[in-house]
Amino acid sequence: MTRLPVRVRPGLLRRGLAAALFLALAWPALVAAPGTAAAAPAVMLAKVYRPGVPLHAYWVSEKYDGLRAFWDGRQLLTRGGETIAAPAWFTAQWPTEPLDGELWVGRGRFEEALSTVRRQTPDDEAWRRVRYMVFDMPAHPGTFTERIAAYHAQVRRIGQPWVQAVPQDRVASHDELMARLDRVVREGGEGLMLHRSDAPHRALRSDDLLKVKTHEDAEAQVIGYVPGAGRHAGRLGALLVRTPEGLRFKLGTGLSDAQRDDPPAIGSWVTYRFRGLHESGLPRFASFMRVRPDAPSR
Repeated sequence: MTRLPVRVRPGLLRRGLAAALFLALAWPALVAAPGTAAAAPAVMLAKVYRPGVPLHAYWVSEKYDGLRAFWDGRQLLTRGGETIAAPAWFTAQWPTEPLDGELWVGRGRFEEALSTVRRQTPDDEAWRRVRYMVFDMPAHPGTFTERIAAYHAQVRRIGQPWVQAVPQDRVASHDELMARLDRVVREGGEGLMLHRSDAPHRALRSDDLLKVKTHEDAEAQVIGYVPGAGRHAGRLGALLVRTPEGLRFKLGTGLSDAQRDDPPAIGSWVTYRFRGLHESGLPRFASFMRVRPDAPSR
């Protein structure tokens, strides 16, 4: 049996990367264990905007760079169904009606939001910097235009400064939409969202909800590791990942030295950006962005 000639650093050893690197030699057969999260909440999922969409039929809002959080009337849940350990004061006096929104610290501060939200013992000081940006009321029977009025009214009733209603606007043309996107990105924002005004709440991925960004991104699950060479000898060279559709590829660009020394765990989900697809369906110029805090819905 061939042994993998790598020098394992202490950070890698803690994650069991030595064994994982050996398994990576046979990575096409590697299958990650399924997640153990509870049932995911029924949320709307976005497709990607494309020119030609009838923009007069859509509301436009900022795409916040935070963590999506679903209020089920009793507790906050991640998109994957995990309970978020928010302080009791944060959700005190919230309604029994479900809310959908984003836990957000500010533009360009995703890592801070992630660190705060993922703690099992909440840090009050950190949570006081978090805002819950409400953008929908999933149980409301009306169109999105009607739900905008409903969630704004609900946020006013809650009356807490850390609970805010996401503003919705209109744009008249693709050029106006792109100008707004450029402005948001220059100011540190992530992108925009388009929500069809006459759409009921439907828990599926459709053109009712579209994301508008300067690049494409998607999620994949880590299923193994590729050993590094040259400057990266003895540590991670690339992640072996699998998309929700079952496609597998290597993801090495974009990883920091710290992430190569202590890589995302096998079974975790990561976000990557890319520029279009090959005929095979694999992403072109895929680059690692960050670890996702939960498993994405399909």
